[in-house]
Amino acid sequence: MPSADDLRIVSLLPSATEILHILGLTRWIVGRSHECDYPPDIESRPVCTSSRLNVLKSSVQIDADVQTLLKATLGIYEINLEVLKDLRPTHIVTQDQCDVCAVNFALVEQAVATLSDPQPQIISLQPHTLSDVWADIEQVATSLNVHAAPVLASLYERVNVCRQKTQHLTAEQRPTVAAIEWIDPLMASGNWIPELIELAGGRDRFGKASHHSPYLSWDDLLEADPDLIIVMPCGFDLTRTQKEMQQAITTHPQWQQLKAFQQQRLYLTDGNAYFNRPGPRLVDSLEILAEIIHPQWFDVHYANYAWTSFSA
Repeated sequence: MPSADDLRIVSLLPSATEILHILGLTRWIVGRSHECDYPPDIESRPVCTSSRLNVLKSSVQIDADVQTLLKATLGIYEINLEVLKDLRPTHIVTQDQCDVCAVNFALVEQAVATLSDPQPQIISLQPHTLSDVWADIEQVATSLNVHAAPVLASLYERVNVCRQKTQHLTAEQRPTVAAIEWIDPLMASGNWIPELIELAGGRDRFGKASHHSPYLSWDDLLEADPDLIIVMPCGFDLTRTQKEMQQAITTHPQWQQLKAFQQQRLYLTDGNAYFNRPGPRLVDSLEILAEIIHPQWFDVHYANYAWTSFSA
């Protein structure tokens, strides 16, 4: 284990960078993925990955390109080996959970095998639930010889504030919620999102905790007709989500048949910064959901920059 002064950490996914940051390790991050953008000063670090996707395309085109790349086993992301070699990392933090979210684990192993000795330690994260995220924070802390307990205690405290306000709600007091992770084609949110919705006082209609996000048919969404719809596209900030939803309303007039649309309970969020990053800001995501679902009990702190009501 290198001493603190010798640490040279490369983070290959945004949530890992945020975990390193909350543990006080930002100064030792020497390289990042092309998607790491928080904390803001991390963008000064060299970029070690790139994407084969053109993220400026529409939702439906991006989804089609993802499926094509996965079927061709090309992988969506690439590692810049020359940058990685120049950085001489002691640790690389990556993931082995989703090949669409970040560079896949096998590619990281191949890259590390080309580095000169001593080879860096790979810290691989595998989050599917909230408890997995807490375990990942603990794993990173242990691997880098720092303490996670104070950080986790603070996060747990914020979660418990929400839990205490919603845990006694009856089913009738919990509105049904459709969390939408992709707009076209429709995809519901899975993994940790159903847990967050329950903690925030709602009932998730489509996602299953610890399961991957499922595609969703229009017939199923129309039949369920949830009380609230919360759109949180993976990789899209709030401005991009607003743009995509405006287009979706034109392309799929079924949106206008939904109760949530008609009653102005269709909400758009910054899915990229919050809901789709399995790190400490999932607690922010919980607080966002709580103030959307039960504004009578939760103060509004995140409106207009993290979420907004949809207006056609």
